[in-house]
Amino acid sequence: MRAWDLVGTGEVPGSEGVMDLYRRGDELAIRVNGRELMNNKVHGSEDALADLVCDRLGDRPGLRLLVGGLGMGFTLAAALRRVGPSGEVTVAELVPVILEWNRGPLGHVAGHPLDDPRARVHPGDVAVAIRENGPWDGVLLDVDNGPKGLTRKSNDWLYGWHGLEAARQALRPGGWLAIWSAAPDEAFTKRLQRAGFEVEVAVVRARQGGGGGHRHTIWLAQRGDRPEGAPPEAPRRAPPRRRRV
Repeated sequence: MRAWDLVGTGEVPGSEGVMDLYRRGDELAIRVNGRELMNNKVHGSEDALADLVCDRLGDRPGLRLLVGGLGMGFTLAAALRRVGPSGEVTVAELVPVILEWNRGPLGHVAGHPLDDPRARVHPGDVAVAIRENGPWDGVLLDVDNGPKGLTRKSNDWLYGWHGLEAARQALRPGGWLAIWSAAPDEAFTKRLQRAGFEVEVAVVRARQGGGGGHRHTIWLAQRGDRPEGAPPEAPRRAPPRRRRV
């Protein structure tokens, strides 16, 4: 079997992580400290993160979406396909080398979405973009392996009470927060409900078209009508709906 070739290396800000880009033929992979984080051959759930939100938002004009985590550009590209000519998609990416790779050796795999005039780049922490650049119709988070961070411990803030409250307040009424995860997490589902969201849990295949690969979890959380300032111990809502995609 053909060996992997190292294309580039970069640091993960705020952590001791090292991020590497490898190529083997037409296959590209990003690894963190030797562990594969993403691969251009397996991005069905990254596409679904955008498609599931856009299915719920419909084709209304002027949609504003925030994508947390550029990765290989698949979620950004999927969102741009759905928001229409008057829509706008901002992608927040903290790791400079990810932006560099997407403007270079990675750009073609998702169709160069950063070149789309409807795309905006926030080169920094998505938490800042959530708080300062709203309101948003949808906030789509794929910044780590899920609620239990792999690349940066500080990502835990996003999935805690303060981060979820910030996201809820940054959404327009009826807006959606979507969170990608490599694995299910019942405690996080309950946390979303206590934070004032109506929650659905989708289980999606890693490979496009549902043709195989690992199953990933996407939480789809619509901004509810919890009174401002209500504590996280507020009464729980109905159990989340679950479905497979």
